Amino acid sequence: MSNRKILVTSALPYANGEIHLGHLLEYIQTDIWVRFQKMMGNECHFVCADDAHGTPIMLKANELGITPEELIQSVSERHQADFREFSIGFSQYHSTHSQENKEISAGIYNKLNDAGFIKKRIISQAFDPEKQMFLPDRFIKGDCPKCGASDQYGDNCEVCGATYSPTELKNAKSAISGATPVTKDSQHYFFDLPQFETQLKEWTKAGHLQDEVSNKLAEWFEQGLQQWDISRDAPYFGFQIPGVKGKYFYVWLDAPIGYMASFKKLCIDTGLDFDEYFNKDSATELYHFIGKDIVYFHALFWPAMLMGADYRTPNAIFAHGFLTVNGQKMSKSRGTFIQARTYLESLNPEYLRYYYAYKLSAKIDDIDLNLEDFKQRVNSDLVGKVVNIASRSAGFVVKKFNKTLSAYAVEPQLYQEFVDQGEQISKLYEARNYNQAMRKIMKLADKANQYIDEHKPWQLIKEEGKKAQVHDVASLAINLFRVLMTYLKPVLPVMAEQAEAFLNIDSLNWDDIKHPLTKHQINKFKPLMLRIEDAQISQVVENSKQSIQATELEKEEDDSMIQIDDFTKIDLRIAKIVKAQAVDGADKLLQLTLDIGEESTRNVFAGIKAHYNPEDLEGRLTVMVANLAPRKMKFGVSEGMVLAASDGKSLHILSPDSGAQAGMKIS
Repeated sequence: MSNRKILVTSALPYANGEIHLGHLLEYIQTDIWVRFQKMMGNECHFVCADDAHGTPIMLKANELGITPEELIQSVSERHQADFREFSIGFSQYHSTHSQENKEISAGIYNKLNDAGFIKKRIISQAFDPEKQMFLPDRFIKGDCPKCGASDQYGDNCEVCGATYSPTELKNAKSAISGATPVTKDSQHYFFDLPQFETQLKEWTKAGHLQDEVSNKLAEWFEQGLQQWDISRDAPYFGFQIPGVKGKYFYVWLDAPIGYMASFKKLCIDTGLDFDEYFNKDSATELYHFIGKDIVYFHALFWPAMLMGADYRTPNAIFAHGFLTVNGQKMSKSRGTFIQARTYLESLNPEYLRYYYAYKLSAKIDDIDLNLEDFKQRVNSDLVGKVVNIASRSAGFVVKKFNKTLSAYAVEPQLYQEFVDQGEQISKLYEARNYNQAMRKIMKLADKANQYIDEHKPWQLIKEEGKKAQVHDVASLAINLFRVLMTYLKPVLPVMAEQAEAFLNIDSLNWDDIKHPLTKHQINKFKPLMLRIEDAQISQVVENSKQSIQATELEKEEDDSMIQIDDFTKIDLRIAKIVKAQAVDGADKLLQLTLDIGEESTRNVFAGIKAHYNPEDLEGRLTVMVANLAPRKMKFGVSEGMVLAASDGKSLHILSPDSGAQAGMKIS
């Protein structure tokens, strides 16, 4: 069978923030698959780029007083440094703000336009009269039209979950200037996705997607495909639409084209044939690794654009789930929103590569990074099992047998059993079921340790006439270690390199393990991996909290003084505590029902349980912030905040003078 030609991509990280452990799940998953393909002798290219366009980049650069180009350059350098540390082996890492992307994006747009797939129509949008710019939904905030919650985004409410258009928001404000948006008409350009419905239905059912993704797409087809707005109005950081003044490609149009552009750059630099990989009839393979949150763009818009522009479509799109830490969404306050750089300050990147491999399958289930399990798993599997095989055996060969392995491979059945597992392990890698592959490898590691335990070379060496047996036992153990490290090489490239130096071989190759190393000189063993200590984990969590606190402190120093306009936004009211009760399952909370006048009551959760008996509070007057955005808690929605004073030991809710009444506004 001739070697395959494969092009692989990971989703493009946005050039407006740092790489964190959630991002790394995908890049590690992809990198393992690419390294495996190369070990199988396939030609495999892995490209990526920074996603560098859009309003947030433009605004961030303005805030920093630099150009968007300067911002994306500095972010790209940091992204690439993080990826290198985690051994993410890109063939090419590029930027969507590149000449290659500009040319290919314009070419695809022109083909779609010429073929009648681009439509124009006038739409009404929110416009910031101060900044003189149209506002994306996420840059408009106001009161939810459904539940009234304040400080909600222009497209959905985080309190009640409602979705709506920005024009429906009550008391809408621009998140950029604070000005009240006005509605303004503008001509926009749309990709006519419904024209591709029949082709897309066929493509999505033809085995290119995981079952869970196909089922989700079937729901979207039932709802009916909509035309896709691919234009944005100036000012906007991106590519201008060919032949149209003041209109730019929406970031999601040129982002996936960035895959093609990054590969184009690789072709220019290395002499590869771009057309061979992207021609409509290409015999090469194209795979995209993505998160489940961007399936819509990759499984509908992207293949439709490629179809319309007469390019090949992907062989498959591999979606994965989200990362949770200790069973919960990554949290800045708990120190579990961990940036790549913070992790690297305390921990070996290969620990994380192995743990993700141990957890990842071909499904789109979420992956949990349980920090205690992470420590135990790495210490048990990599240090206690795999490295242990070499460290227990190498000393005998180095000190007693002049660093040379024995001439004969004893226990050929055991060695052959290890080799025979290679076919199954390779199938699991190919299918992205790394979790099953790791379990198979660790079962073999158990067998190798069991073999050493049974033969006890440390005892045999003391017995008369048993020296040759010790030589054979230690040599076989080292050969079993070689097989295991070959299987783990896609996951642990740095440790594999160190193992190659110890074994004194050029490279750990899948085909080479058919034959054991005999009469072969090895080098002195050096520890390949150290145990994770509790202090290292604690340090990562603590440093993650500190980096967030430092950022917040900087903001406080900049903005510690408020203006009178800021203060007048706060609606302080006298409230009567109608009812107070403990909250089941909460150590610190009391649930208060507050009368704020005009026959209106509010439900508020207050952390005052340790300081008050509920019955003592009922009937009292207090002070509350009435226009605080409702907060969804696991016990219900809290609709405000009761004010209290504390010296760190005792706590006292604020009470007005006698004569005050519920509903009075404090000014």
